[in-house]
Amino acid sequence: MIQSQFDRTAREALAAKAVDAKARKDLSWQQIADASGLSVAFTTAAVLGQHPLPQESAEAVAALLGLDEDDTRLLQTVPVRGSMPDRIPTDPTMYRFYEMLQVYGTTLKALVHEQFGDGIISAINFRLDVKKVADPDGGERAVITLDGKYLPTKPF
Repeated sequence: MIQSQFDRTAREALAAKAVDAKARKDLSWQQIADASGLSVAFTTAAVLGQHPLPQESAEAVAALLGLDEDDTRLLQTVPVRGSMPDRIPTDPTMYRFYEMLQVYGTTLKALVHEQFGDGIISAINFRLDVKKVADPDGGERAVITLDGKYLPTKPF
């Protein structure tokens, strides 16, 4: 039976425990994703408390990280989502995404609505990819792909 949480506290504690185990075992998120059989973005989000893992994936991740049976079960629960509850992020990396939405949010909304109509881009039927590429001017660039299904607004 699918279980759902009503409080994010337990998943936040498990995320901290899992990140500590990841560091102690010197694992990458890709190695954890490989064990789960799922994408690195989805697996990372799940371990950080934003998605439930399927049973087989939860068991594999828990075994790799040395988590117990209760942790394995908790990795499978539907979480209370949202990693920035009711505040502007203070972490510089997270703040830059917030800043990007402050600057380009209305532009994204206008372009999506012009091209698709009234609706939203799903964060449930969604894929995320992060790549590091060389910058022709020197250094490196981050290419972040947000790929969500368009869901039109339906009058009722």
